[in-house]
Amino acid sequence: MTLNAVSYQSSQIEDSLPASFEIEGFKPNSAFSPAEDIASEPLFPGIVGQSAALRHVLQLVEMVAASDATVLLLGETGTGKELIAQAIHERSRRQKQPFVTLNCAAIPSSLFESELFGHERGAFTGAHMQRAGRLELADRGTLLLDEIGDLPLELQPKLLRTIQEHTYERVGSARTKNVDVRLVAATNCDLEQMVDEKQFRQDLYYRLNVFPIRIPPLRERREDIPLLVKYFTQKYACRMGKQIDVIPEAMMQKLMRWHWPGNVRELENLIERSVILTSGRALAVSLPEKLSGAIDAAAIVGNFEEQMRIMNILRETKGRVSGPNGAAFRLGVKRSTLLDRMRKLGIDARAVKGDLSYSTQAA
Repeated sequence: MTLNAVSYQSSQIEDSLPASFEIEGFKPNSAFSPAEDIASEPLFPGIVGQSAALRHVLQLVEMVAASDATVLLLGETGTGKELIAQAIHERSRRQKQPFVTLNCAAIPSSLFESELFGHERGAFTGAHMQRAGRLELADRGTLLLDEIGDLPLELQPKLLRTIQEHTYERVGSARTKNVDVRLVAATNCDLEQMVDEKQFRQDLYYRLNVFPIRIPPLRERREDIPLLVKYFTQKYACRMGKQIDVIPEAMMQKLMRWHWPGNVRELENLIERSVILTSGRALAVSLPEKLSGAIDAAAIVGNFEEQMRIMNILRETKGRVSGPNGAAFRLGVKRSTLLDRMRKLGIDARAVKGDLSYSTQAA
């Protein structure tokens, strides 16, 4: 498959963003082939992007994967720390062995020791049978301790001992078991500050901080946003049996300017929701006008209702905005008012007209 590189240019993008950049297989207001492109997986499955910041992270992954060194992944929520941990595992000599995750923030402190180390039957109320912990399940493989900053302080010495001596005991057992595990820890917390505040053990921090990798937030790799939008659009359109192969340029520019406090996860959720609400070939995305803060899903759905009403009128007028039979007249608003709303909602009359032409030819 041959894909042509297309250059994006816009004077409306902020000076801090690249004035022009190239991506493959996608151009605004024109078609791409979801079925064809979705088949070509990235080198690191699920990790999409070509920015210098992301390439630096992947270079570090390649460097550390061949060793058994403990890796500490640092980054904001939604930056893809688990995907990076999986990439380390897949590039290591342990790739055919288990990759096990444990979210330290999701387990109550009273159950955490059992979840990590396992327990014997009768070790505590409700322990009706022997149970292996995540540590044992990950033997000879890789264990990801996600949100390590939420690890209960009283259990940190036991984890430190396991890292140092490669041994542990199940809850309720006096028998010491050996374990061979590659440990990857991830957090969005400032562990150094937690150490200063006596909320995290200093010796455990040093044991975890052998090879730290900082995952950049999406706002530091904005040039990856078009690639991510295309990737997630194809992914969810394919799952839902939809054909969405047009992404309006005005919408992409707005996505490029967004602050993305929830990072890639926030972008993925937005695109999935947009695919659900899109009825034509052009992806319909509505963002609040404020370019910072988290995205309000309810506000987006409300904007979609207005967006779909305008697009339906534009289809009836064959993309005409002004004039006695134009969309502005039918909606009872001024042409300038409608154009302003269309710009803010990411509606391109040319894309709607092109969609109608495509439908006529297909028929």
